[in-house]
Amino acid sequence: MGVTKQYLRYKPAGIFNIIASSRVNGVFVDFNGISGRYFASGAAENILIWDLRTGQKISELTRDKEEVTCLRSYGNKLAAGYVDGNIVLFDVDTKSNECMFTPHTSAITCLQFDAGGMNLISGSLDTDSVVSDLVDQVGKCRLSGHSAPVTACVFLETYKNVAVTSSRDMQVKFWNIETQFCFKTLVDNITEIWGLTLLRDETFLVTGSKETALRVYKLTENKSHTESLELTNSILADDDSISPLRCNFVGLIQRASKGRTLNLISDNQGQILACSGTNDEIELFYFNSKEEAMKRLSKRLKKLSIKKDTESDTSEISKEITLTDEIRRIGSIKTKDRVKSIDLILSGTGELRVGVVFSSNIIRHYSINTAQKNPEPLLLHSISQQGHHTECRSICFSSDNLAIASGSGESLKLWNRNTLSCLRTVETDYILSTCFVPGDRHVLLGTKKGNLIIVDIVVGEIIETIQAHEKELWSVSLAPNLRSCVTGGGDSTVKFWSFELIPDPNNEASKVLSLIHKNTLELEENVLFAKITPDNKYIAVALLDSTVKIFFMDTFKFFLSLYGHKLPVLCFDVCYDNTLIATGSADRNVKIWGMDFGDVHRSLFAHDDSVMALQFIPKTHMFFTCGKDGKIKQWDADSFNKIITLPGHIGEAYGLCVSPNGRYLVTCGSDRTLRIFEKSDEVLVLQDVEEEEREEAENKELATGEESNAPGLPGLNLPSKKTVGAEKAAENIIECLELSKKLDEDMPKEVPVIMQFYEAKTTNDYLLGVFSKIRTSDLEEALLLLPFSNVCEILERLPKIADQRGDEIELICKVTMFLFRVHHKSIVSNQILLSSIQKLIERLESSIVEIRDMIGENIHAWSLLQRRIEGENKVELFKDATRARKVKNQKQKKKRIAKRVHMQITA
Repeated sequence: MGVTKQYLRYKPAGIFNIIASSRVNGVFVDFNGISGRYFASGAAENILIWDLRTGQKISELTRDKEEVTCLRSYGNKLAAGYVDGNIVLFDVDTKSNECMFTPHTSAITCLQFDAGGMNLISGSLDTDSVVSDLVDQVGKCRLSGHSAPVTACVFLETYKNVAVTSSRDMQVKFWNIETQFCFKTLVDNITEIWGLTLLRDETFLVTGSKETALRVYKLTENKSHTESLELTNSILADDDSISPLRCNFVGLIQRASKGRTLNLISDNQGQILACSGTNDEIELFYFNSKEEAMKRLSKRLKKLSIKKDTESDTSEISKEITLTDEIRRIGSIKTKDRVKSIDLILSGTGELRVGVVFSSNIIRHYSINTAQKNPEPLLLHSISQQGHHTECRSICFSSDNLAIASGSGESLKLWNRNTLSCLRTVETDYILSTCFVPGDRHVLLGTKKGNLIIVDIVVGEIIETIQAHEKELWSVSLAPNLRSCVTGGGDSTVKFWSFELIPDPNNEASKVLSLIHKNTLELEENVLFAKITPDNKYIAVALLDSTVKIFFMDTFKFFLSLYGHKLPVLCFDVCYDNTLIATGSADRNVKIWGMDFGDVHRSLFAHDDSVMALQFIPKTHMFFTCGKDGKIKQWDADSFNKIITLPGHIGEAYGLCVSPNGRYLVTCGSDRTLRIFEKSDEVLVLQDVEEEEREEAENKELATGEESNAPGLPGLNLPSKKTVGAEKAAENIIECLELSKKLDEDMPKEVPVIMQFYEAKTTNDYLLGVFSKIRTSDLEEALLLLPFSNVCEILERLPKIADQRGDEIELICKVTMFLFRVHHKSIVSNQILLSSIQKLIERLESSIVEIRDMIGENIHAWSLLQRRIEGENKVELFKDATRARKVKNQKQKKKRIAKRVHMQITA
């Protein structure tokens, strides 16, 4: 057996450059009990918590691979929806993952907590909405009825068990959560609905669509609902009698912003409405209280009465409250960038805090005093220097492996590799290529206009701008002697430059770096990439005609032509010993050539889209590639094997760079992230890597499978989907039942190893241990996958388990109730299970009564202890005292306003 070649694994070492992804909204969160100061934003697959006062990142919440699509907060709890349909609940203070749900099959579009934070409703691209119980950590119900993606969902707390959803099918639906029945649908919208929110104690419903106006509905109680319940089977019952509320259209709010409604958000108290379109303006509206609306009505009536008397108009004046009395425009926030998402917090003093995420990778924090008549927005803080505002197109390492330079469409940024913090920012033109100058004090930039820019990174200034090419400057690379560089452009030329020190025009005593043009190689096609071989003997040039031509450096005579790609070669690199050249093309292939004769050693299908960057690891024949499919792959040019696929970008990957010592790899992509990888001491085995990738692909196909339906019960559509964890859990349950049956028959002297893992001494403890190890959100799916024969075995064992393990009554009840709900007909018709079911029901009823009594006794005991402490200290708890004082002040204020309005109307 031959000696196998060992590879060391590159592991992710950090993600930087991204502040807020434009694909997900941002929300305020509570951190350490402080509200209105901290802001959560999505950053590809991570969630970043920012301190708006200092502008620093204080925390990072991570979940592997999948992209975040929606965020919603409740205090220090943060719910995150992902592109694979999963929802994860995080605790911001502890950075812990509290629970995970799998309710949808595609990306989450909206999330909303109820008033108590106990339930969560989610909408998705799969057109369904799911209500999840955060206490039991399971889905409660699935609301299916929309024919297009759900865009917004809210709870109606005024009416128990009612939810409202909107969709791009131009409908707004009202749902009864208990019966999963849609009892009312609004169909008067003529365009797609993109936003929905509730205002002023849930008395107003506002929707936003592609139109330039917001539609306002008023929600009132349907008094005939109770009376009509007795007539539900009668033909006299009205169509609206099944609805507990009435929803009447009351008017339109005309928007000043253009395009469709992108954001429609209300504050935590339901008084302020903020909306934005596809431009750079945020409009704010204030929904008056009933007393304020009456006051505005009285003023309007007074003005109209005076006008009527002067003009002798005989028309009647309407004395009803209109939409103009209910709503007033506060103003607008005009920004310079396109608004992507908004979040609001209204304080008790009337100060409105507005957190805005922009599509240009910026977060801004505004403050508005709503108590003023014409308030002006005040910009408090801005987080913008920690990342590029456009996509990063080029990246490179310094020679000492400590600094990283990245170029985008508007600036050059210098990063510290250890801390991943931004050190310098230099405003430039659109950058296509970057390169450190020997000494690491300067950076060369190639721009879209064909300019070659020299930047002094010590002072952060541009020293010189040279018009190097007439068109795009696609490539800048150093010569092996480190005294010159070569550039390739879209004007079909390759130019050679040497470094020179010239006197500084501003200070003759000092010298600055400059470039002297030495020679030009003219070609017939546009140059896409150019590089000098490590031995300084040849120069290789990738042309638009899909070939790579190699010339002698001294005479520029033609040496080799590498042809075989079907589309243009976008990148290539030569290994350290000048024996191999690897080329990456837009035809998705990588070809490995010999530098001696130009023959193809191997052609590899590398990526699912164009190969954008390729580079050898120094002193090896291994190289990295990245493509527009977002993947980053490592290859061996000797054995032609793919070594590993690294966690890639969400979207396209534009560039990569390997550090001079070969220990680090950094990449850039369209998801605004710069990703750095570090070589570890972990040895890779290619067979194990292939097996892991195969399992991951199978799991991904399973995770996007069909929704779960109970056999024989077409109406029972579970609020979850089949996952890998559910299938493995079902296999563990079946294995446990089979092993338990054998152990009960044979009665071995020693406890099997697998039972020792679950710390079980009996087979019943073993079964209960298997149930307890299953993730709560996967329990129902796992039980649904079991055959009915295994269900019967479980039901026969549950009475004994309930007698022996009273501490796990809650779990036993969950299993029992779900099995009864799914297999009710089969269980009822099975007479053998009758005695076991009767014992089980009696035991569970008595246990539940005991738990209820114990909890009630503890609650009353703690209340008694609290009153005793308060009596001894002769003072109420501070929180209770302040709450009582606040309620008293509110009552007195309402009385004063009511008296004043009554006097104004009667006068």
